[in-house]
Amino acid sequence: MYSPADRNLISIVVYSLNAMEKCSSGWVYPSDHGGHSVLWKACPRTVLFQTQLPMSGIGEILKTVGEFGPFQKWLVLLTLLPCLSVSFHQFCQLFMVPNVPHHCNTSWIHAIGPNLTEEEQLNLTLPRDANGAYEQCSMYSPVDWDLDSIMAYGLNVTEKCSSGWVYPSAQPPSLLTEFDLVCDKKDLNDISQSIYMMGLFLGSMIFGPLSDRIGRRPVILLSIFLQGLFGVGIAFVPHFYVYMAFRCVVGASVSGITMTILALATEWIGVSSRPKAVLMSHCCFAIGQMILAGLSYGIRNWRLLEIAGSAPIFAFFFGIQVLPESARWLVTRGRIEEAKKLLKKAASINKRTIPAGLLEQLKPETQTKSGSILDLFRKKHLLKVTLIMSCAWFVNSLVYYGLSLNVTNFGLDIYLTQLAFGAVEIPARLGCIFLLQWFGRKKTQAVLLVLSGLVCLIIIGIPEDQPVATTVLATIGKFTASASFSTSYVYTAELFPTVARQTGVGLCSMSARVAGILAPLIRLLGQYHPAIPMAIYGSAPVLGGLLCILLTETRGMELVDDTGDSHPKAEVHKNANSSSENGHMKGKDGGQDNEYTKTTYF
Repeated sequence: MYSPADRNLISIVVYSLNAMEKCSSGWVYPSDHGGHSVLWKACPRTVLFQTQLPMSGIGEILKTVGEFGPFQKWLVLLTLLPCLSVSFHQFCQLFMVPNVPHHCNTSWIHAIGPNLTEEEQLNLTLPRDANGAYEQCSMYSPVDWDLDSIMAYGLNVTEKCSSGWVYPSAQPPSLLTEFDLVCDKKDLNDISQSIYMMGLFLGSMIFGPLSDRIGRRPVILLSIFLQGLFGVGIAFVPHFYVYMAFRCVVGASVSGITMTILALATEWIGVSSRPKAVLMSHCCFAIGQMILAGLSYGIRNWRLLEIAGSAPIFAFFFGIQVLPESARWLVTRGRIEEAKKLLKKAASINKRTIPAGLLEQLKPETQTKSGSILDLFRKKHLLKVTLIMSCAWFVNSLVYYGLSLNVTNFGLDIYLTQLAFGAVEIPARLGCIFLLQWFGRKKTQAVLLVLSGLVCLIIIGIPEDQPVATTVLATIGKFTASASFSTSYVYTAELFPTVARQTGVGLCSMSARVAGILAPLIRLLGQYHPAIPMAIYGSAPVLGGLLCILLTETRGMELVDDTGDSHPKAEVHKNANSSSENGHMKGKDGGQDNEYTKTTYF
């Protein structure tokens, strides 16, 4: 400081002060230092800033480490490879069960007429349908006659195929041809898709609690190992029922990967950057669908296709040493030293330095009592939110998978259609960001659901000889359903109070899994009338979208912490831009950033 002088104010202003000395009368600190206390030692007058951290202070340390530095970017990049494999397993079966011509095996007549041509054999042993084509699922019953009698009198008694089926010799091996998924067994195709979706449901129930118990990293590695092992194993199954069992395990592993990777990324990345990570994973899922179209076009043998899509996941194990555990999870389990080591490593990669005093105050978190699932049904306002959002997730999943799994029935080339379905999801995810900001959550959710349903209803009226129009409409429906899904993630998290948010979102996610199980089964109703499945896929989201009108808008609103408030409260802050960009707000506890009670901003 400048040395005190015995001058009047005008002289000090005009001539200023030159002589300097060390602080002799103490120090003055800002009154709004954000809840940070300052400790100082008299000698050698070195000021040590020490942040008082409520609870564990892990959030404050992660801000010091960096919210989205090189460490977090490498983490996100490392988790993108599993996202590609997820989209493969989700839709690969569509290309393994192509529609191929087939008819009953009637080789029994060769014993009577070995010199018959193929056309003569079929004409004598197969009945014809109303259009004059050979029946695919019935044949004339074998008789103990000579060839002349059969040709003179013909055969009249029919029966189901008893000796298998015959397929075009040039057709590459597929699930349909190897396991005879035709006629009475054709429904096994849709049933196996539901079995896979059942695996997703079971995986969410198993791997979610398991990751909370043993950690994020072990569950990710276990899920990836199971997906690779059983995915490659599918290529060697001898029976279709074994195939379905393996697919169920793969579905469970997919749930383990997606859920745990999301948790790991969320717990390392700052609030303001989390939407970027989620958006990247969603776009990567869409890119995976596009890669699937090209991969299946080049590899027509279903067993080789399964190996090509499943084996690359093992490359993830080269990054085992790089994949970190969640520092937040380590703190909640009382493993403080391991958490400190990881935080120091992350800080060094981000070229940041964590003050020693900050790490020393890291303590195990005291677990906050969460709201139970019963809380969602006791309170009238929460009951409304729970029922409507569960319905929204259900119908959203129904129309999404209803369109995605119906890609073979739109009339155009299946590979081009799948490519378009994957490509359209990227602008849908990106456009969702601006729609939420411009129109709010409620309007966006309602309109997107209604549009996706209306598109399906319009498809019913399109003639079968107009495949281009049908495919264009289906692509639009896939766009709106994808954008609606992204909206649901944001809107649901903002509607539920903090103490019941995880429970509420989990319940909605379970309803979506149930819809995923039902979506393939609804396709079976098409045997009664072709319009029934698409009518269900269309009417359900329209109803769900209209119900969303009864919900509360949450854009720019402060989130509710407990179950007592009936709706989000209006958020008032002077610097709205700063708050939205940082993605957090000052809490009551001495200025700590409260990451869980701030509305999601993009």
